[in-house]
Amino acid sequence: MGLTARIRTRDGWAVSHAVVTVTDARGTQVLRAEADAEGAVRDATPLEPGAYTVVVTAVGYVPAAASAIVTASGRAEVGAVTLSRQGGAELPPPGPWTIDPAHSAVAAVAQHLGISSVRGRFTDFTGTIEIAPDDITKSRVTAAIRAATIDTGNGMRDQHLRSPDFLDVERHPRITYRSTGLTAAGADRWTVHGELALHGVVRPVDLDLAYLGTGADPWGGTRAAFRATTELRREDFAMHYNQVVQAGIAAIGTTLKVELDVQAVQGESLPTA
Repeated sequence: MGLTARIRTRDGWAVSHAVVTVTDARGTQVLRAEADAEGAVRDATPLEPGAYTVVVTAVGYVPAAASAIVTASGRAEVGAVTLSRQGGAELPPPGPWTIDPAHSAVAAVAQHLGISSVRGRFTDFTGTIEIAPDDITKSRVTAAIRAATIDTGNGMRDQHLRSPDFLDVERHPRITYRSTGLTAAGADRWTVHGELALHGVVRPVDLDLAYLGTGADPWGGTRAAFRATTELRREDFAMHYNQVVQAGIAAIGTTLKVELDVQAVQGESLPTA
């Protein structure tokens, strides 16, 4: 019996020590509990059957509300409650921002044998973000990735990915992205329109972007966090290699899921300390 809930950020991290307040239909507070270090709330206080409102608050986050129905067992399972960081409804302050590779990740996931996934990442990349002061939609993003730094955790596979069958890093050492526009897709969601140059082919690619908020860092600077995803078809970038293992099942999937976790520092350069 009691209340259970999981408090998470939009990108899936636990919000530790969030406070959960439960009120009944008359607006009377009947329960107040604190999430643990894993963002979980497990309170054994029995509740009378009926409808309740659950409000979740945490320092640095926008409060969120959810409904809960308590059954005859006295139990209410709220499930996952997602909190957005304060300031998440807008993009960061105008001006230049520099992507910090040490606290960012560029990853791609491919299906393997039709039953599992192989994840890779690039370890050498740079990028800049320019937040437009008057018209947010005119903000710009540019990024460059050194193709040879692909790392899937397997040396033989990485060598194959660097070969002409895939990235062909000798002829195409850089992967670049240049934005061409920005469209609002929600309170803290955006679609970044741009052009991706990969394997000698340039094609339009949209990124689904979530702005996670800004905050101070230990070096006296200001940082902004983003998460972006997209899906690419290998054929669109002239990467046609594949091997059919059995019954028409390809060894490597035809699509790639791209996942970007970006932390950017305000200014035109990264801190040296």
